Order: sequence, then C-alpha cells, then structure tokens
Amino acid sequence: MGNYYYADNAEFNEFNIERAVKAVDAYSKSTGIGCIIIDKKGVTLYSNVKDNNVCEIIKHAEGLQGIQMCAHAHLYGSYQAERFGGKYVFFCPIGLVHWVSSIIQDDMLKGAIVAGPVQMVEPEEFLIEDLLVKRNIKPEYLSAAKEALKTLPVINPEKVNSLSDLLAMVASYVSDIQPSKYFEKNDILEQQSSISEYIHYFKNTEEDSDSLPVYPLQKEKELLKLIALGDKAGSQKILNEIFGYIFFSTGGKFEVIKARVLELIVLLSRAALEGGADVEQIFGLNYKYLNEIHNFKNVEELTYWLSNIMNRFTDCVFVLKGVKHVDVIYRAVEYVRRNYMKKITLEEVASHVFLSPSYFSKIFKEEMKENFNNYLNRVRIEMSKKLLLDSNMSLIDISNNVGYEDQSYFSKVFKKLVGISPGKYRESRGKI
Repeated sequence: MGNYYYADNAEFNEFNIERAVKAVDAYSKSTGIGCIIIDKKGVTLYSNVKDNNVCEIIKHAEGLQGIQMCAHAHLYGSYQAERFGGKYVFFCPIGLVHWVSSIIQDDMLKGAIVAGPVQMVEPEEFLIEDLLVKRNIKPEYLSAAKEALKTLPVINPEKVNSLSDLLAMVASYVSDIQPSKYFEKNDILEQQSSISEYIHYFKNTEEDSDSLPVYPLQKEKELLKLIALGDKAGSQKILNEIFGYIFFSTGGKFEVIKARVLELIVLLSRAALEGGADVEQIFGLNYKYLNEIHNFKNVEELTYWLSNIMNRFTDCVFVLKGVKHVDVIYRAVEYVRRNYMKKITLEEVASHVFLSPSYFSKIFKEEMKENFNNYLNRVRIEMSKKLLLDSNMSLIDISNNVGYEDQSYFSKVFKKLVGISPGKYRESRGKI
C-alpha cells in the first residue's frame, strides 16, 4: 500500500516494523488518513501518504530544507507525544494539522506514527496565500501548492481528537513488541570503549603525578557551551571524558556514580535553558528523568541513558526550537480563525497555547512579522470583505459579525487596511 524506506532486515529496527506497517495500513484504510512511521531520530521508515500531495510539492520546492523541515516537525511531535501521554496533535511549519503517537519500548521512545495532513477549518484564499508566501515558495510551485491545499480533507477538532485517540491505540499495539537491541548494544559498546580510554588516561596521570587528577571543570564548561550550540557529537565526546573521570574517581561505586549523574542532569538542563529551550518542557523532562534514574542497575545502562538525555536536551535547544514556535503560532492562528467574530484578547490566545502573554507576543511578532492585534484586525477585515460583497447585511451587522462592537472603529480599521471605506468597497464590488 505504501513505500518502505528502511533496510529489509529485522535486526536493524528497534521495533517490529512489519507489525507497525500492517497496523497503520489498517488505520489508513478505515479512516482515509495517510500515515508515516518514523524512527526515534525522525527518519521516515514507511509512508502510505498519497503522492503529489501538498507536502511533496513543498518538499520538492524547498529541496533539502523542505525535507529537513518535515523531519524536524515529525520529531518534535513524537517528543511531545511522549511527554503528553503518548499522543499529540500539532501544526506543521506550513500550518497543516497532524497527530502523532509514540512507539515506546522499555520506557524509551523508539519511534512514532504520524497521521495527516488535514485541515481543521475551511481554507480561506488569503490565508492560503499568506501561508505559502511566508514559506518563500517559488512562483512556479505556488499555484500547484494552493490547489493541493484545497484538496486536503477538512476535519473538525473533535473528530481530529478521536482520530488521535485511535492512533494512540494503534501505537500501543506496536509498542507491545520487544525491540531489537542491535543498535543500542553497539552504541553502548562504543561509548564504554571511549569512556575506558579516558579512565586509562586518568590512571596514567595519577601514576605520573602521585595525586588524584582534578575534576575537569573546564570540560564541564565546554560541554555546556556545546549543548547550548546544539553540537551533539562534540557534546558526546566531552561527556564521555567526564564519565571517565567520575568512574575513576569514585572507584566504580554505583550509588556514588548515580549521585554524580543526577548533578550532570541538572547541569545539562541548565545548558539547554541557556540555549533557548522551553522552560516548562525542560523542567517536565527533568522531573521524568530524576524519577527514572532509580531503575538502573549497572553503569552501562546508566551512561547510555544519560547520553540519550543529553541528545534530547540538545534537540530542544537547536533542532526543535523553531518547530515548537511554528506549532504555537499555528495553534494561535487556528484559534483566531475560529473565534474572530468574538471578543479576543492576546491574553486569551496566549493561555490557549500555554504561554505567558509577553512571551507569546514576542514570538508571534518574530514569526508573523506583525503584532497580534494587527493580525487579528487583518483577519477580521478580510472576513468583512466577503460579507460586504456576498450579503445584504448592514454595516453595523457586518461589524458585529467580525468581532467589532463599534461600527465607527470597524470603518476606521477597514479604511486603514484597505484604503477605502466599507461602503465604498461594497459600491465598487471590491474593485479598488
């Protein structure tokens, strides 16, 4: 039914991919919604999404950047699903709705199933134009992308939530299978080999100087800088060196090592926050990790676990920060599109996307290149244009129907944005 993107060998997968494919194909046939299966790094393993849809057009138009944009959005969704009980509905960077459920094995994220894209409200022509222009889509792709957007199914939020619940059940079915430990074992062996090299180095240093080597505080500072910059490879190298010192200086006492690892988790989280990661997300992960540490019985599992934590924090800083903002913006935009006819405040929308008003205002202006009130006015005026041309409603009724209690203020805003009064616009049939 779909396309495979993985090596056809069970030992190279961390969960039963064939079982996952069978499950998502059944989901797609029964719901009409396409799905992809990704691994824990966001790489697509399987897709039954129809070809030539808007996502493919955008990826083709943007090349490698478009492919990476989608991969980062899917990875962001899988992380949020893990955080929020196994499922999450999100907006991708071009404003389309997806829902994702995480595939969990041994309490660790191993992959995810992503469904979509769909839309939750009927697309408006001017909003479609805005959407694509903000992505800097080349003119030769613009027309095809606009037409493809119009063909996407429109599903109301309540049904989307039900489809998300159903996908979570599918992912749970896949998660019951024990994953292959192939890559994990190799990663652990490589890490232990690297750590052993540093232990050997510290032993030689002690023999040469007849004193215990000093804790590598400078290395710790380097590690924090690399995490804040999003450098995973460099961070892992420094972390292994610090591990080497901890093992050597503690004499391999596991409980003492766990205490030092707890300190490192706090340091890693601070580095992520300094790099710009979301405070609530990092604190939520911290709580989760601090509870998990008591489950480990040996050093190998503990160090591999901490490496995964470091990678996760680094993702929050570098790869996924922009995606998170995009998701927040589209949630806000979708809220405005459904409620523009009512009284809406910035504080109300900020609460809807779980951000403080000041922070929401800041990122909205950065992403949309205009402040929230200007955007709200623009949406209301565009909607009023349709009513002016397609109805016999009075100006005062139109004003009320698009969220303005005062007709004179509505007329003032309309003239400022359109260049003529609402009455003149109606008389000219929209020909300015």
